[in-house]
Amino acid sequence: MAKKKSRIGQIILLILMAGIIGTGAYLLYKDTTAPKAALTPDKGYVTFKTPINVNISDTQSGLEAVKIVLSQGDKKITLTEKTFPKGNFDYNEDILIEKKQIKQGPFEIAVWATDASLAGFGSGNAVIARGNYTLDTVAPKISVQTTTHNLNQGGCGLLIYNINENPAKTGVEIGEDFFPGHKQPDGTYACLFAMPYYIDKDDFNPILIAEDAAGNIRKGSFWYHANGKKYPHDRINISDRFLHTKMPQFEGDFPGLPSQVQLFLKVNRELRKKNRAELHRVAKETSPTFLFEGKFKRLPNAATRAGFGDKRSYYYAGKIIDKQTHLGIDLASIRQAPIPAANNGRVVLTESDFGIYGNAVIIDHGLGLQTLYSHLSQIDVEPGDMVAKGQIIGKTGATGMAGGDHLHYGVICNGIPVNPIEWWDAHWIKNNISSKLK
Repeated sequence: MAKKKSRIGQIILLILMAGIIGTGAYLLYKDTTAPKAALTPDKGYVTFKTPINVNISDTQSGLEAVKIVLSQGDKKITLTEKTFPKGNFDYNEDILIEKKQIKQGPFEIAVWATDASLAGFGSGNAVIARGNYTLDTVAPKISVQTTTHNLNQGGCGLLIYNINENPAKTGVEIGEDFFPGHKQPDGTYACLFAMPYYIDKDDFNPILIAEDAAGNIRKGSFWYHANGKKYPHDRINISDRFLHTKMPQFEGDFPGLPSQVQLFLKVNRELRKKNRAELHRVAKETSPTFLFEGKFKRLPNAATRAGFGDKRSYYYAGKIIDKQTHLGIDLASIRQAPIPAANNGRVVLTESDFGIYGNAVIIDHGLGLQTLYSHLSQIDVEPGDMVAKGQIIGKTGATGMAGGDHLHYGVICNGIPVNPIEWWDAHWIKNNISSKLK
């Protein structure tokens, strides 16, 4: 009987020991997940003003310790070294590199973090995160190569320049407008920019900029001469016949309006603005080098119905109802006249319903220079087509807001309409464009 009691006691003792060991093992290994650590950004170029964010978290046992070290070559600097009381689950810090710490060039930031779990026989779970960066606080250097830049209000200019490093962004800034520069095969940068029709001579102030990957920006001026221009005024009478003929196609764009006059105003203001914003989007689909050769071709045997920059006042029933600017040249010859491509290029847009422009085609000629052909009755090309100067791309028509069969021909410089007359002039192109490329 005594032996039996002894065996039972031994069994109970073994069960108790197993329970103690199991409980200890559970407590020791219940949290086997390391903390999470992230650096933002985790690589790239930085300056003394670029914050590098360190974020560490452990949602189970909480954080025990954090250490952050900056390394460059053999030099190591401890930026942060902390231990935490129980219940601390997050740590967040923005690091700014100081001038005295390191020199220009590559460096590393390493983050070590451990949690407060009993894993690893009490040492906790650990994580290491690293970020590799380059300290660059020197702005790019710009050297302008072209010496003459004569511009007309509503016209274009070409700037050639060098940069001592590959920029993240470069071009000419004019107020809120930006004209990107494009690297050429010889290593120079070429920027086609406009003196916008809406900026007066005294307010025109183009600035050349170059920004590197670290965000350092160099801004500089260059020599230019600007000529102002006064554009003529036109009076456009809106008849009921025009409204009954043209407005039904736009009812889907602005449903529920009580009158065709109100619909006309919506189209003439809001849809026109939307279409012009689309020109900026399409402008990004451009070749980094010019595709055209020589002067641009005009619609043959066509009379000019309206000029570029004409300020239009719209009247209905003898009262002025709206004002807009005509940003192309209207050309008319015969109905459904064949339209030649103005110059060599790539078709970047063909639309059967391009708002106020109706059926339209846009051809890219490089560096943001594009030509717009609108109100077409027929389109004979597709996006991606390479076309030659004089190739027929469609026929004139009266689609969109056209009151009669004609071609609305526009020239676009990085999304901004400019005066086509310059591009019809071989001497102007030679003096202001092609001679600079040589």
